[in-house]
Amino acid sequence: MAAEPEILPPRRDAPVQASFGREELDRIERRLERLATALDSAIRIPGVGVRFGADAILGLIPGIGDAVSLGLSGYLILEAHRLGASPLLLARMAGHLIVDATVGAVPIAGDVFDVFYKANRRNMALLRRHIDELRAAEARVVNPRRAG
Repeated sequence: MAAEPEILPPRRDAPVQASFGREELDRIERRLERLATALDSAIRIPGVGVRFGADAILGLIPGIGDAVSLGLSGYLILEAHRLGASPLLLARMAGHLIVDATVGAVPIAGDVFDVFYKANRRNMALLRRHIDELRAAEARVVNPRRAG
């Protein structure tokens, strides 16, 4: 008779998130900013000043366009989770995507909505605040080798 595997609860003293240095945070922020811009505001309509991106264009492809867009947008949430964002922040970001995906799925009206509702830009603004908090926390750490 084989022994059943023991299921252990997560350790309470385990670190919740990895520590990110300033340079890595800068690199991550630039990469995610480029993604949000590409999805929401990479193309400007001359004379009108309206900007749109791949999210609006992908929405024009029946069936898979909105799913591909949602997957790309979900990457921002995945990265926010990796950076240790709070459940509330992740829920707010997911809410933006739910609104974008739900209304964006409506033919024609949803495509117009995608041009004006920039869920990825909104999520990037939320994530930028979190990254700034991580930078501020990292700046408070004193290196004992440099002191004195």
